[in-house]
Amino acid sequence: MREPLRVLHAVVNMNRGGAETLLMNLYRSMDRKRIQFDFLTSFEGVYDDEIRRLGGRIYRIPSIRNGPKKYVKGLDTFFSEHSDTMIIHSHMDKLSGIVLERAEKAGVPVRIAHSHNTSSEGNRLIKIYKWSAGKKIKSSATHFIACSKEAGRWLFPDQNDYLVLTNTIRTETFLFNKMNRRRIRVQLGLNETHTLYGHVGRFQTQKNHPYLLKRFAAVHAAEPSARLILIGSGPQEHDLRKLASRLGINRAVMFAGIQEDIAGFLHAMDVFIFPSLHEGLPVSVIEAQTAGLPCLLADTITPDIDIQAGLCRFLPLSDPERWEKMMAGLIVRRNERRSRLIEKKAGLFDSKQAAEDLQSFYESRRREADRYGSDYLYTNV
Repeated sequence: MREPLRVLHAVVNMNRGGAETLLMNLYRSMDRKRIQFDFLTSFEGVYDDEIRRLGGRIYRIPSIRNGPKKYVKGLDTFFSEHSDTMIIHSHMDKLSGIVLERAEKAGVPVRIAHSHNTSSEGNRLIKIYKWSAGKKIKSSATHFIACSKEAGRWLFPDQNDYLVLTNTIRTETFLFNKMNRRRIRVQLGLNETHTLYGHVGRFQTQKNHPYLLKRFAAVHAAEPSARLILIGSGPQEHDLRKLASRLGINRAVMFAGIQEDIAGFLHAMDVFIFPSLHEGLPVSVIEAQTAGLPCLLADTITPDIDIQAGLCRFLPLSDPERWEKMMAGLIVRRNERRSRLIEKKAGLFDSKQAAEDLQSFYESRRREADRYGSDYLYTNV
């Protein structure tokens, strides 16, 4: 029996971020006798054990934070030791330019750049370096994928021919479940008199948590039984805790950390708030809608995220009073009948079809290499 085709994914780590969760949804839905995922990372992640159970391999190289020279050396060392790498699929924002340039130099025939965002994070110097790295993508990538048209236009401004692969979830996991709601609420010390607002995302500038805390403070002043749960971790957590204390809402805000049972926590919530400064196509908003949650979103987020179940409201960040009024009036009653409607609407975002499409894409590259040789892939992409 033929060995599965191994596809190497370049990421920072495999924690519960949007791109990483998408990768795991696709990986779980793949026919792993035909396609296997491996991961080139710089740090440990919460998905590492599951990846190994599924048959994936995890490789570590020095982080870009240790300096560009060490990062490039780590890439070169890896590719020299794994000269049989056929496909690399990079999810590194503009740094994909560096990853794919080194892969091209090492002779990796299929080099995919994947855009998951519409802007870069970091200070001015970091953004300048990323801009320089991003200029290499056009010449070093053989194929281009984006989670949305906006994400594609941002990372591939001079590239019209890119595949839009919509971010997906495992729909059945997130459909509303009353028992999940009751279980998590008991765990949090809440009853049905509490309105629970929620957010899922890394504590970093992009997610705009300070704005969320300030809006919640106004809502809590009018509704003392309101609570806010923040699921995630990141470099700004300490500052956000201090801000919650200054706003006088520290006892009403729960910093829940990284959670495995995201679906259960979404079922426990009443409103999902997402005031990001920029996004590609955020997986957590698809998950929240599938759980039946009304979602209040910044208008910086693509309307393509709306599954058309009447759950999304988009507002400009420049109008905080409208945010506060909308937050207080967004409660939706959830039940099984509504879940069946949502399941039908969310079907377009289910990971099974996306996994089949991506699997076919990978396998067509192998067939081309088998038929014409690896050199064909350099000049016929």
